[in-house]
Amino acid sequence: METKSIMIVGVGGQGSLLASRLLGNVLLAQNYDVKVSEVHGMSQRGGSVVTYVKYGDKVYSPVIEKGEADAIISFEMLEAARWLPYLKKGGKIITSTQCLSSMPVITGAAVYPENILDKIKAEGVDITAVDALKLAEEAGNAKASNVVLMGVVSNKMDFEEKLWQDAIEQCVPEKFLELNKKAFELGKNAE
Repeated sequence: METKSIMIVGVGGQGSLLASRLLGNVLLAQNYDVKVSEVHGMSQRGGSVVTYVKYGDKVYSPVIEKGEADAIISFEMLEAARWLPYLKKGGKIITSTQCLSSMPVITGAAVYPENILDKIKAEGVDITAVDALKLAEEAGNAKASNVVLMGVVSNKMDFEEKLWQDAIEQCVPEKFLELNKKAFELGKNAE
């Protein structure tokens, strides 16, 4: 199988590490060679972060160059736009509709761009946008929006649901397990 590349992008504190662990566990359970990068960027709350996930028969490096990503999973709309040059032609974006103001926007030095989704669609990109924050709050905690998005992602990948459930059980602490399973299910049923 040719190597596939997925970028998980967002803002520090949104749970990209858990999302990459869930995805990595599912891929490993399918006997793929999987490489997951460390988070790059300002991983403190508020800074832009990116995690690379590559899988296939043999993967030599987790790094994804511009124009190589088969998919971008974004926890925030502006991050989806920021990393768009990394998406290959025919690639897919799955994004939360959440908008988080960066420090320049908060201080008034910049303005949060308008119509981000429309601009991405105008580029001819296959984009799925879900209000993951609302669904996470419905599940019981806004912090579960990362797992909501993984539920959406599960619809786009041809893997058994049991693999996703097993990954959640392996990666999520017991006291948050039911909340995250509910968040995953809400994401899976969001489309």
